[in-house]
Amino acid sequence: MWGVVAGLLSVAGAVPYLWDVWRGRTVPHRGAWLVWTVLGCTALAAQVSAGAGWAAAFLWVQAFGMLCTLGLAVTRGIGGARPAELAALGLAAAGVVGWQATASPLCATACVCLADAMGFALMLPKAWRDPWSETSSTYLLAALSGACPLLAAGDGGPELLLYPVWFVVANALVTAVLALRRSALGAVRPGARHASGDDRNCPACATRRQLASAPWSAAVLGAVD
Repeated sequence: MWGVVAGLLSVAGAVPYLWDVWRGRTVPHRGAWLVWTVLGCTALAAQVSAGAGWAAAFLWVQAFGMLCTLGLAVTRGIGGARPAELAALGLAAAGVVGWQATASPLCATACVCLADAMGFALMLPKAWRDPWSETSSTYLLAALSGACPLLAAGDGGPELLLYPVWFVVANALVTAVLALRRSALGAVRPGARHASGDDRNCPACATRRQLASAPWSAAVLGAVD
């Protein structure tokens, strides 16, 4: 039951995110979604090979949504090639390798959390600078969907509880950052404010300039406010 609920919450979170990316309102970070997609697909493959049933519904929906988002991020996203970003991707890759290589369930789960954390580390600076470049409801619903495995696990050991706890905390943190930054910067998207033409301090325009520096993103500039 909790697997189905988590899957429904994942759908509810993925649809508005994909729609916002398609419309140009949300600008995903390529590196972050690459990390999350690899993790999601690897976790799904592991669950399917282990004979998981309805409990894997959450992972099926999550993996499909991540693949779609990553596909859109190639042309409508930013980031992924700077030295610091490449270093974070390397740490994420090390986490995935450690997850597959270790025989300890707890160590494997810790490696997954490390890899997942690198995705958030890649995305958070952009979210801080331009909180309108992310869909906040997606992260809120992700936190709620992550709570479902906690309810299903009950009194399970740390190897069962560590990742769901991390998933809830990480997504709740992103939700809080987006809400606080939007409140601090103002309720109106910055692109609608600077009629004077001075956009030097506009975080949305900073994201737009990053898009302009990537030739593959030039086609969507007209949709990014």
